[in-house]
Amino acid sequence: MELPKAIGKPDHHVAFEKSPKRMRVIVEEATIADSVGPGLMFETGHRPVYYFPRNDVRMDLLERTEHHSHCPYKGDASYWTIKIGDRVIENAVWSYEQPLPEMSQIKDYLAFYWNKVDHWIEEDEEIFGHARDPYSRVDVRPSSRRVQVTLNGETIADTQRGMFLFETGHPTRYYIPQQDVRMELLTRSNTSTICPYKGTASYWSARVGDRAVQDVAWAYLDPLPDCPRIAGYLCFYPDKVDRIEVEGEPR
Repeated sequence: MELPKAIGKPDHHVAFEKSPKRMRVIVEEATIADSVGPGLMFETGHRPVYYFPRNDVRMDLLERTEHHSHCPYKGDASYWTIKIGDRVIENAVWSYEQPLPEMSQIKDYLAFYWNKVDHWIEEDEEIFGHARDPYSRVDVRPSSRRVQVTLNGETIADTQRGMFLFETGHPTRYYIPQQDVRMELLTRSNTSTICPYKGTASYWSARVGDRAVQDVAWAYLDPLPDCPRIAGYLCFYPDKVDRIEVEGEPR
C-alpha cells in the first residue's frame, strides 16, 4: 500500500487520503455521520482522524458555536455542538471551512472528537480507542527464544514459549504464558485500557520483597479476533522491571 503524500515542515507532516471503508458515528440512537470512503488524516504526533463529507453528516443535529482554533498546518477551525433530545455535547465537531491552500482537500469535511460520541462503526464492527491506522501492522509469532523478567533481583517470569508481538512503530512486546510467570507475586489491579487492534487490556501489580510496582504487566484476556494468540499472556513494562532479557540479551 502506498503511503499518502504528506505536506508540512521536515519534522511535521500532514497527509489526507480517502479511506475505502464505510464509517459511521452514532450518538444515542442516531447515526450522525455515515460515509463510504471518508477522508483519513495523518499528522505527526497525532492518531489518524476520520473526516466526513458534509453531505454525509446530519447537520440538523449540529449547532454552530463561537469556538475557533488555529492550526499552522491546516488553518482556522470552526466548531459545532451536537444536540440530540436532552443530550448536548459541546464543541464535539470541527471543520476547516477555509483551509490553507495546501490543505484545500479538507474543505467541506467535518471531524468528530473520538471520545465525545458514543460509537464508531467500521463497516459493521464497532471499534474502540482511536481510529485504526491502515499503515500499521500487528503480527504475533510464537518463539522459543528464552525470555526472562527480573524485578528486585528475582526472576518473576521465565519462558521459552512466548508470543512475540511486532507492531508498526512500537518496540517488540514479549507476551508470556501465565504458567511461566510467578503469579503469586502479582495482584490484579482495577486498571484497564483499550487498544483498537488488540482489545481491552487488564493489568497486574507486583510486590517482590520490599518493592511494589503498580501495573507492571498487562494481558488481553479476551482479545479481538485479530489477535487471538495472546489471550491470557502477560506482557511486562520494560521500565517497571529491572530487566527483560531475550536469549540473555537485555531488551
